[in-house]
Amino acid sequence: MLAACGDAADEAAPAGEVAADGQPALPAVPVMGPERKIIAFGDSLFAGYGLDPRDSYPDKLENALRAKGVNADVVNAGVSGDTTAAGLNRLEFTLAAQDTPPALFILELGGNDLLRGISPEETKANLAKMLTVLQNQKVPVLLMGMRAPPNYGPDYQAEFDAIYRDLAKEYGAALIPFWLEDIYREPALFQADKIHPTAAGIERLVGATLAQVEGALPPPGGV
Repeated sequence: MLAACGDAADEAAPAGEVAADGQPALPAVPVMGPERKIIAFGDSLFAGYGLDPRDSYPDKLENALRAKGVNADVVNAGVSGDTTAAGLNRLEFTLAAQDTPPALFILELGGNDLLRGISPEETKANLAKMLTVLQNQKVPVLLMGMRAPPNYGPDYQAEFDAIYRDLAKEYGAALIPFWLEDIYREPALFQADKIHPTAAGIERLVGATLAQVEGALPPPGGV
């Protein structure tokens, strides 16, 4: 993984280099400015379940940000099987383990609560506690929303789906209402378990969410 330091930029592609399709390769976008640490904190959807680690969402997101010139260091803090309660238990340890405060914290939890039938009230309470910790530490947050399927019933569905919208408004967090939106209607982009995206699915998700992630990053040097 390339790591640019300070204001140094990566070199552009050599003149005359061609891409795989035989067309002239575009010059590399210089990676500029101070390093922007992003913690991608979630469950198996971030951990890269069933994939090569290089195909996980955090890894692909880092590559995509750097391709746009953002000096990003995306820390994969995804743990397969984590519920919001498990995430709450490890949140402060994860933050304390960083050498420098993150420029952005991407919070992606709730899917396992849904699968286990945990009440939306409990899920919301756990996420609220995490957002309180992050707010107190002045860490900007991008909340990755989930959506309950119709078979859970309209009451559960409505209550669960409102969690992320309501919390984002209450805590001033950036929000992607349903971060699997771009692929959930395409079974071919999911693994055999129909839950975890394939590598191609992850590529699609990165492309669909990149602008929102970049927009959630505060300007260098200040929140």
